[in-house]
Amino acid sequence: MTQDLGQRGLAPRPALRQLRWEIIIVLALSLGQSAIYSILSIVNKLTRPEPLKQQVTRMNTSATPDRPWLDLAYQVANMAFPLVPVALAIFLLAIHQRPAEGPWRVMGFDLRRPKFDLVWGFGTFAVIGVAGLAFYLFAVAIGINTQVAPANLAANWWTIPVLIGRAIMNGVLEEVLMVGYLFTRWAQLGGRMWVVVVVSAFIRGGYHLYQGFGGFIGNLVMGLAFGWLYLKIKRVMPLVIVHSLLDIVAFLGAPLLPVLMAWIGR
Repeated sequence: MTQDLGQRGLAPRPALRQLRWEIIIVLALSLGQSAIYSILSIVNKLTRPEPLKQQVTRMNTSATPDRPWLDLAYQVANMAFPLVPVALAIFLLAIHQRPAEGPWRVMGFDLRRPKFDLVWGFGTFAVIGVAGLAFYLFAVAIGINTQVAPANLAANWWTIPVLIGRAIMNGVLEEVLMVGYLFTRWAQLGGRMWVVVVVSAFIRGGYHLYQGFGGFIGNLVMGLAFGWLYLKIKRVMPLVIVHSLLDIVAFLGAPLLPVLMAWIGR
């Protein structure tokens, strides 16, 4: 199966260099850039006097908490602009070395098999969600991760919808780019698919380093699992569902996390 995927839609030799540069540019504009800033962030945290487990990494913060209408505008912009590289990747798949199935179907980012996608998505979430939370708590306890505060928006009528929107945005951004797009282009380059599974997983871990080494390791393992699953089912939509659910639970369940950690620490 892996070999078939690697040989499907192989690009002609003159286009290989163009595809390599295209991948570099798309990643540099998106999650590759995030990985670089994440590395700088962990260097900053490691050079502070307090240990990692005493530091707090805050996500989804309000820009102007005293002006809810402007804060909402900031949040909408923060959800929309990260999806531009996704649009770019799909556009490039459509106009340059277009796969025979088209850019949507080749990666399984469509609504053709909703039942299949939901079953795989919720089933995988049930396994990864529990394991991920357990590993996060372990990583903080042994001092290799910061305490992550995933939801720090001011309380407004739009707070929950925005957090859900951010979770879905993260799922689409990361899975379409790091799995759907990257694996499709890698296959057109004729590369070995196990290599892209590893490369994608390391980049995924890299742009989560800002949380600490626990975030890196946990997302590296998740990236390996997601890459293997994608090669098995050849659809990215279940991965988008899994990722969105993970973030929704993390963002909306954030107030319960200190209670859980206090209970475990007894």
